[in-house]
Amino acid sequence: MDVTAALARWHEVAEAGDASRLPALVAEDGVFRSPAVHTPQEGRDAVVGYLSAAFTVLGPQLRYLREWVGPDSAILEFSAVVGGKQVHGIDMITWDDAGLIRDFTVMVRPLQGLQAVIEEMGAELVRMLEAAGD
Repeated sequence: MDVTAALARWHEVAEAGDASRLPALVAEDGVFRSPAVHTPQEGRDAVVGYLSAAFTVLGPQLRYLREWVGPDSAILEFSAVVGGKQVHGIDMITWDDAGLIRDFTVMVRPLQGLQAVIEEMGAELVRMLEAAGD
């Protein structure tokens, strides 16, 4: 697995904010973990749904600042503004042997930023569900 290529694909899709390209990046058994939800969200559809919502909520202001890369993983430090609140956090991404995202964990600080993310992510997920029901 070429972590450099997998990371480059992530950056390309994230910078474009193109959620339609997310399914091609995520393993079928991928897992999404966030401080905004109590339990891990399992399966490609769930991971793609949460990452799509994050593109909408964080995307316009999201800036990756630094990254640390391992043999099959990376930690990406980011900043953004959500609901007028400064958000600082990390994305921890692990890829499988095929270069697909196996695990995506988000950590966010400070508390006020996290609360803004929870509110706006919740509203975006509801909007997405309602749109899917139409």
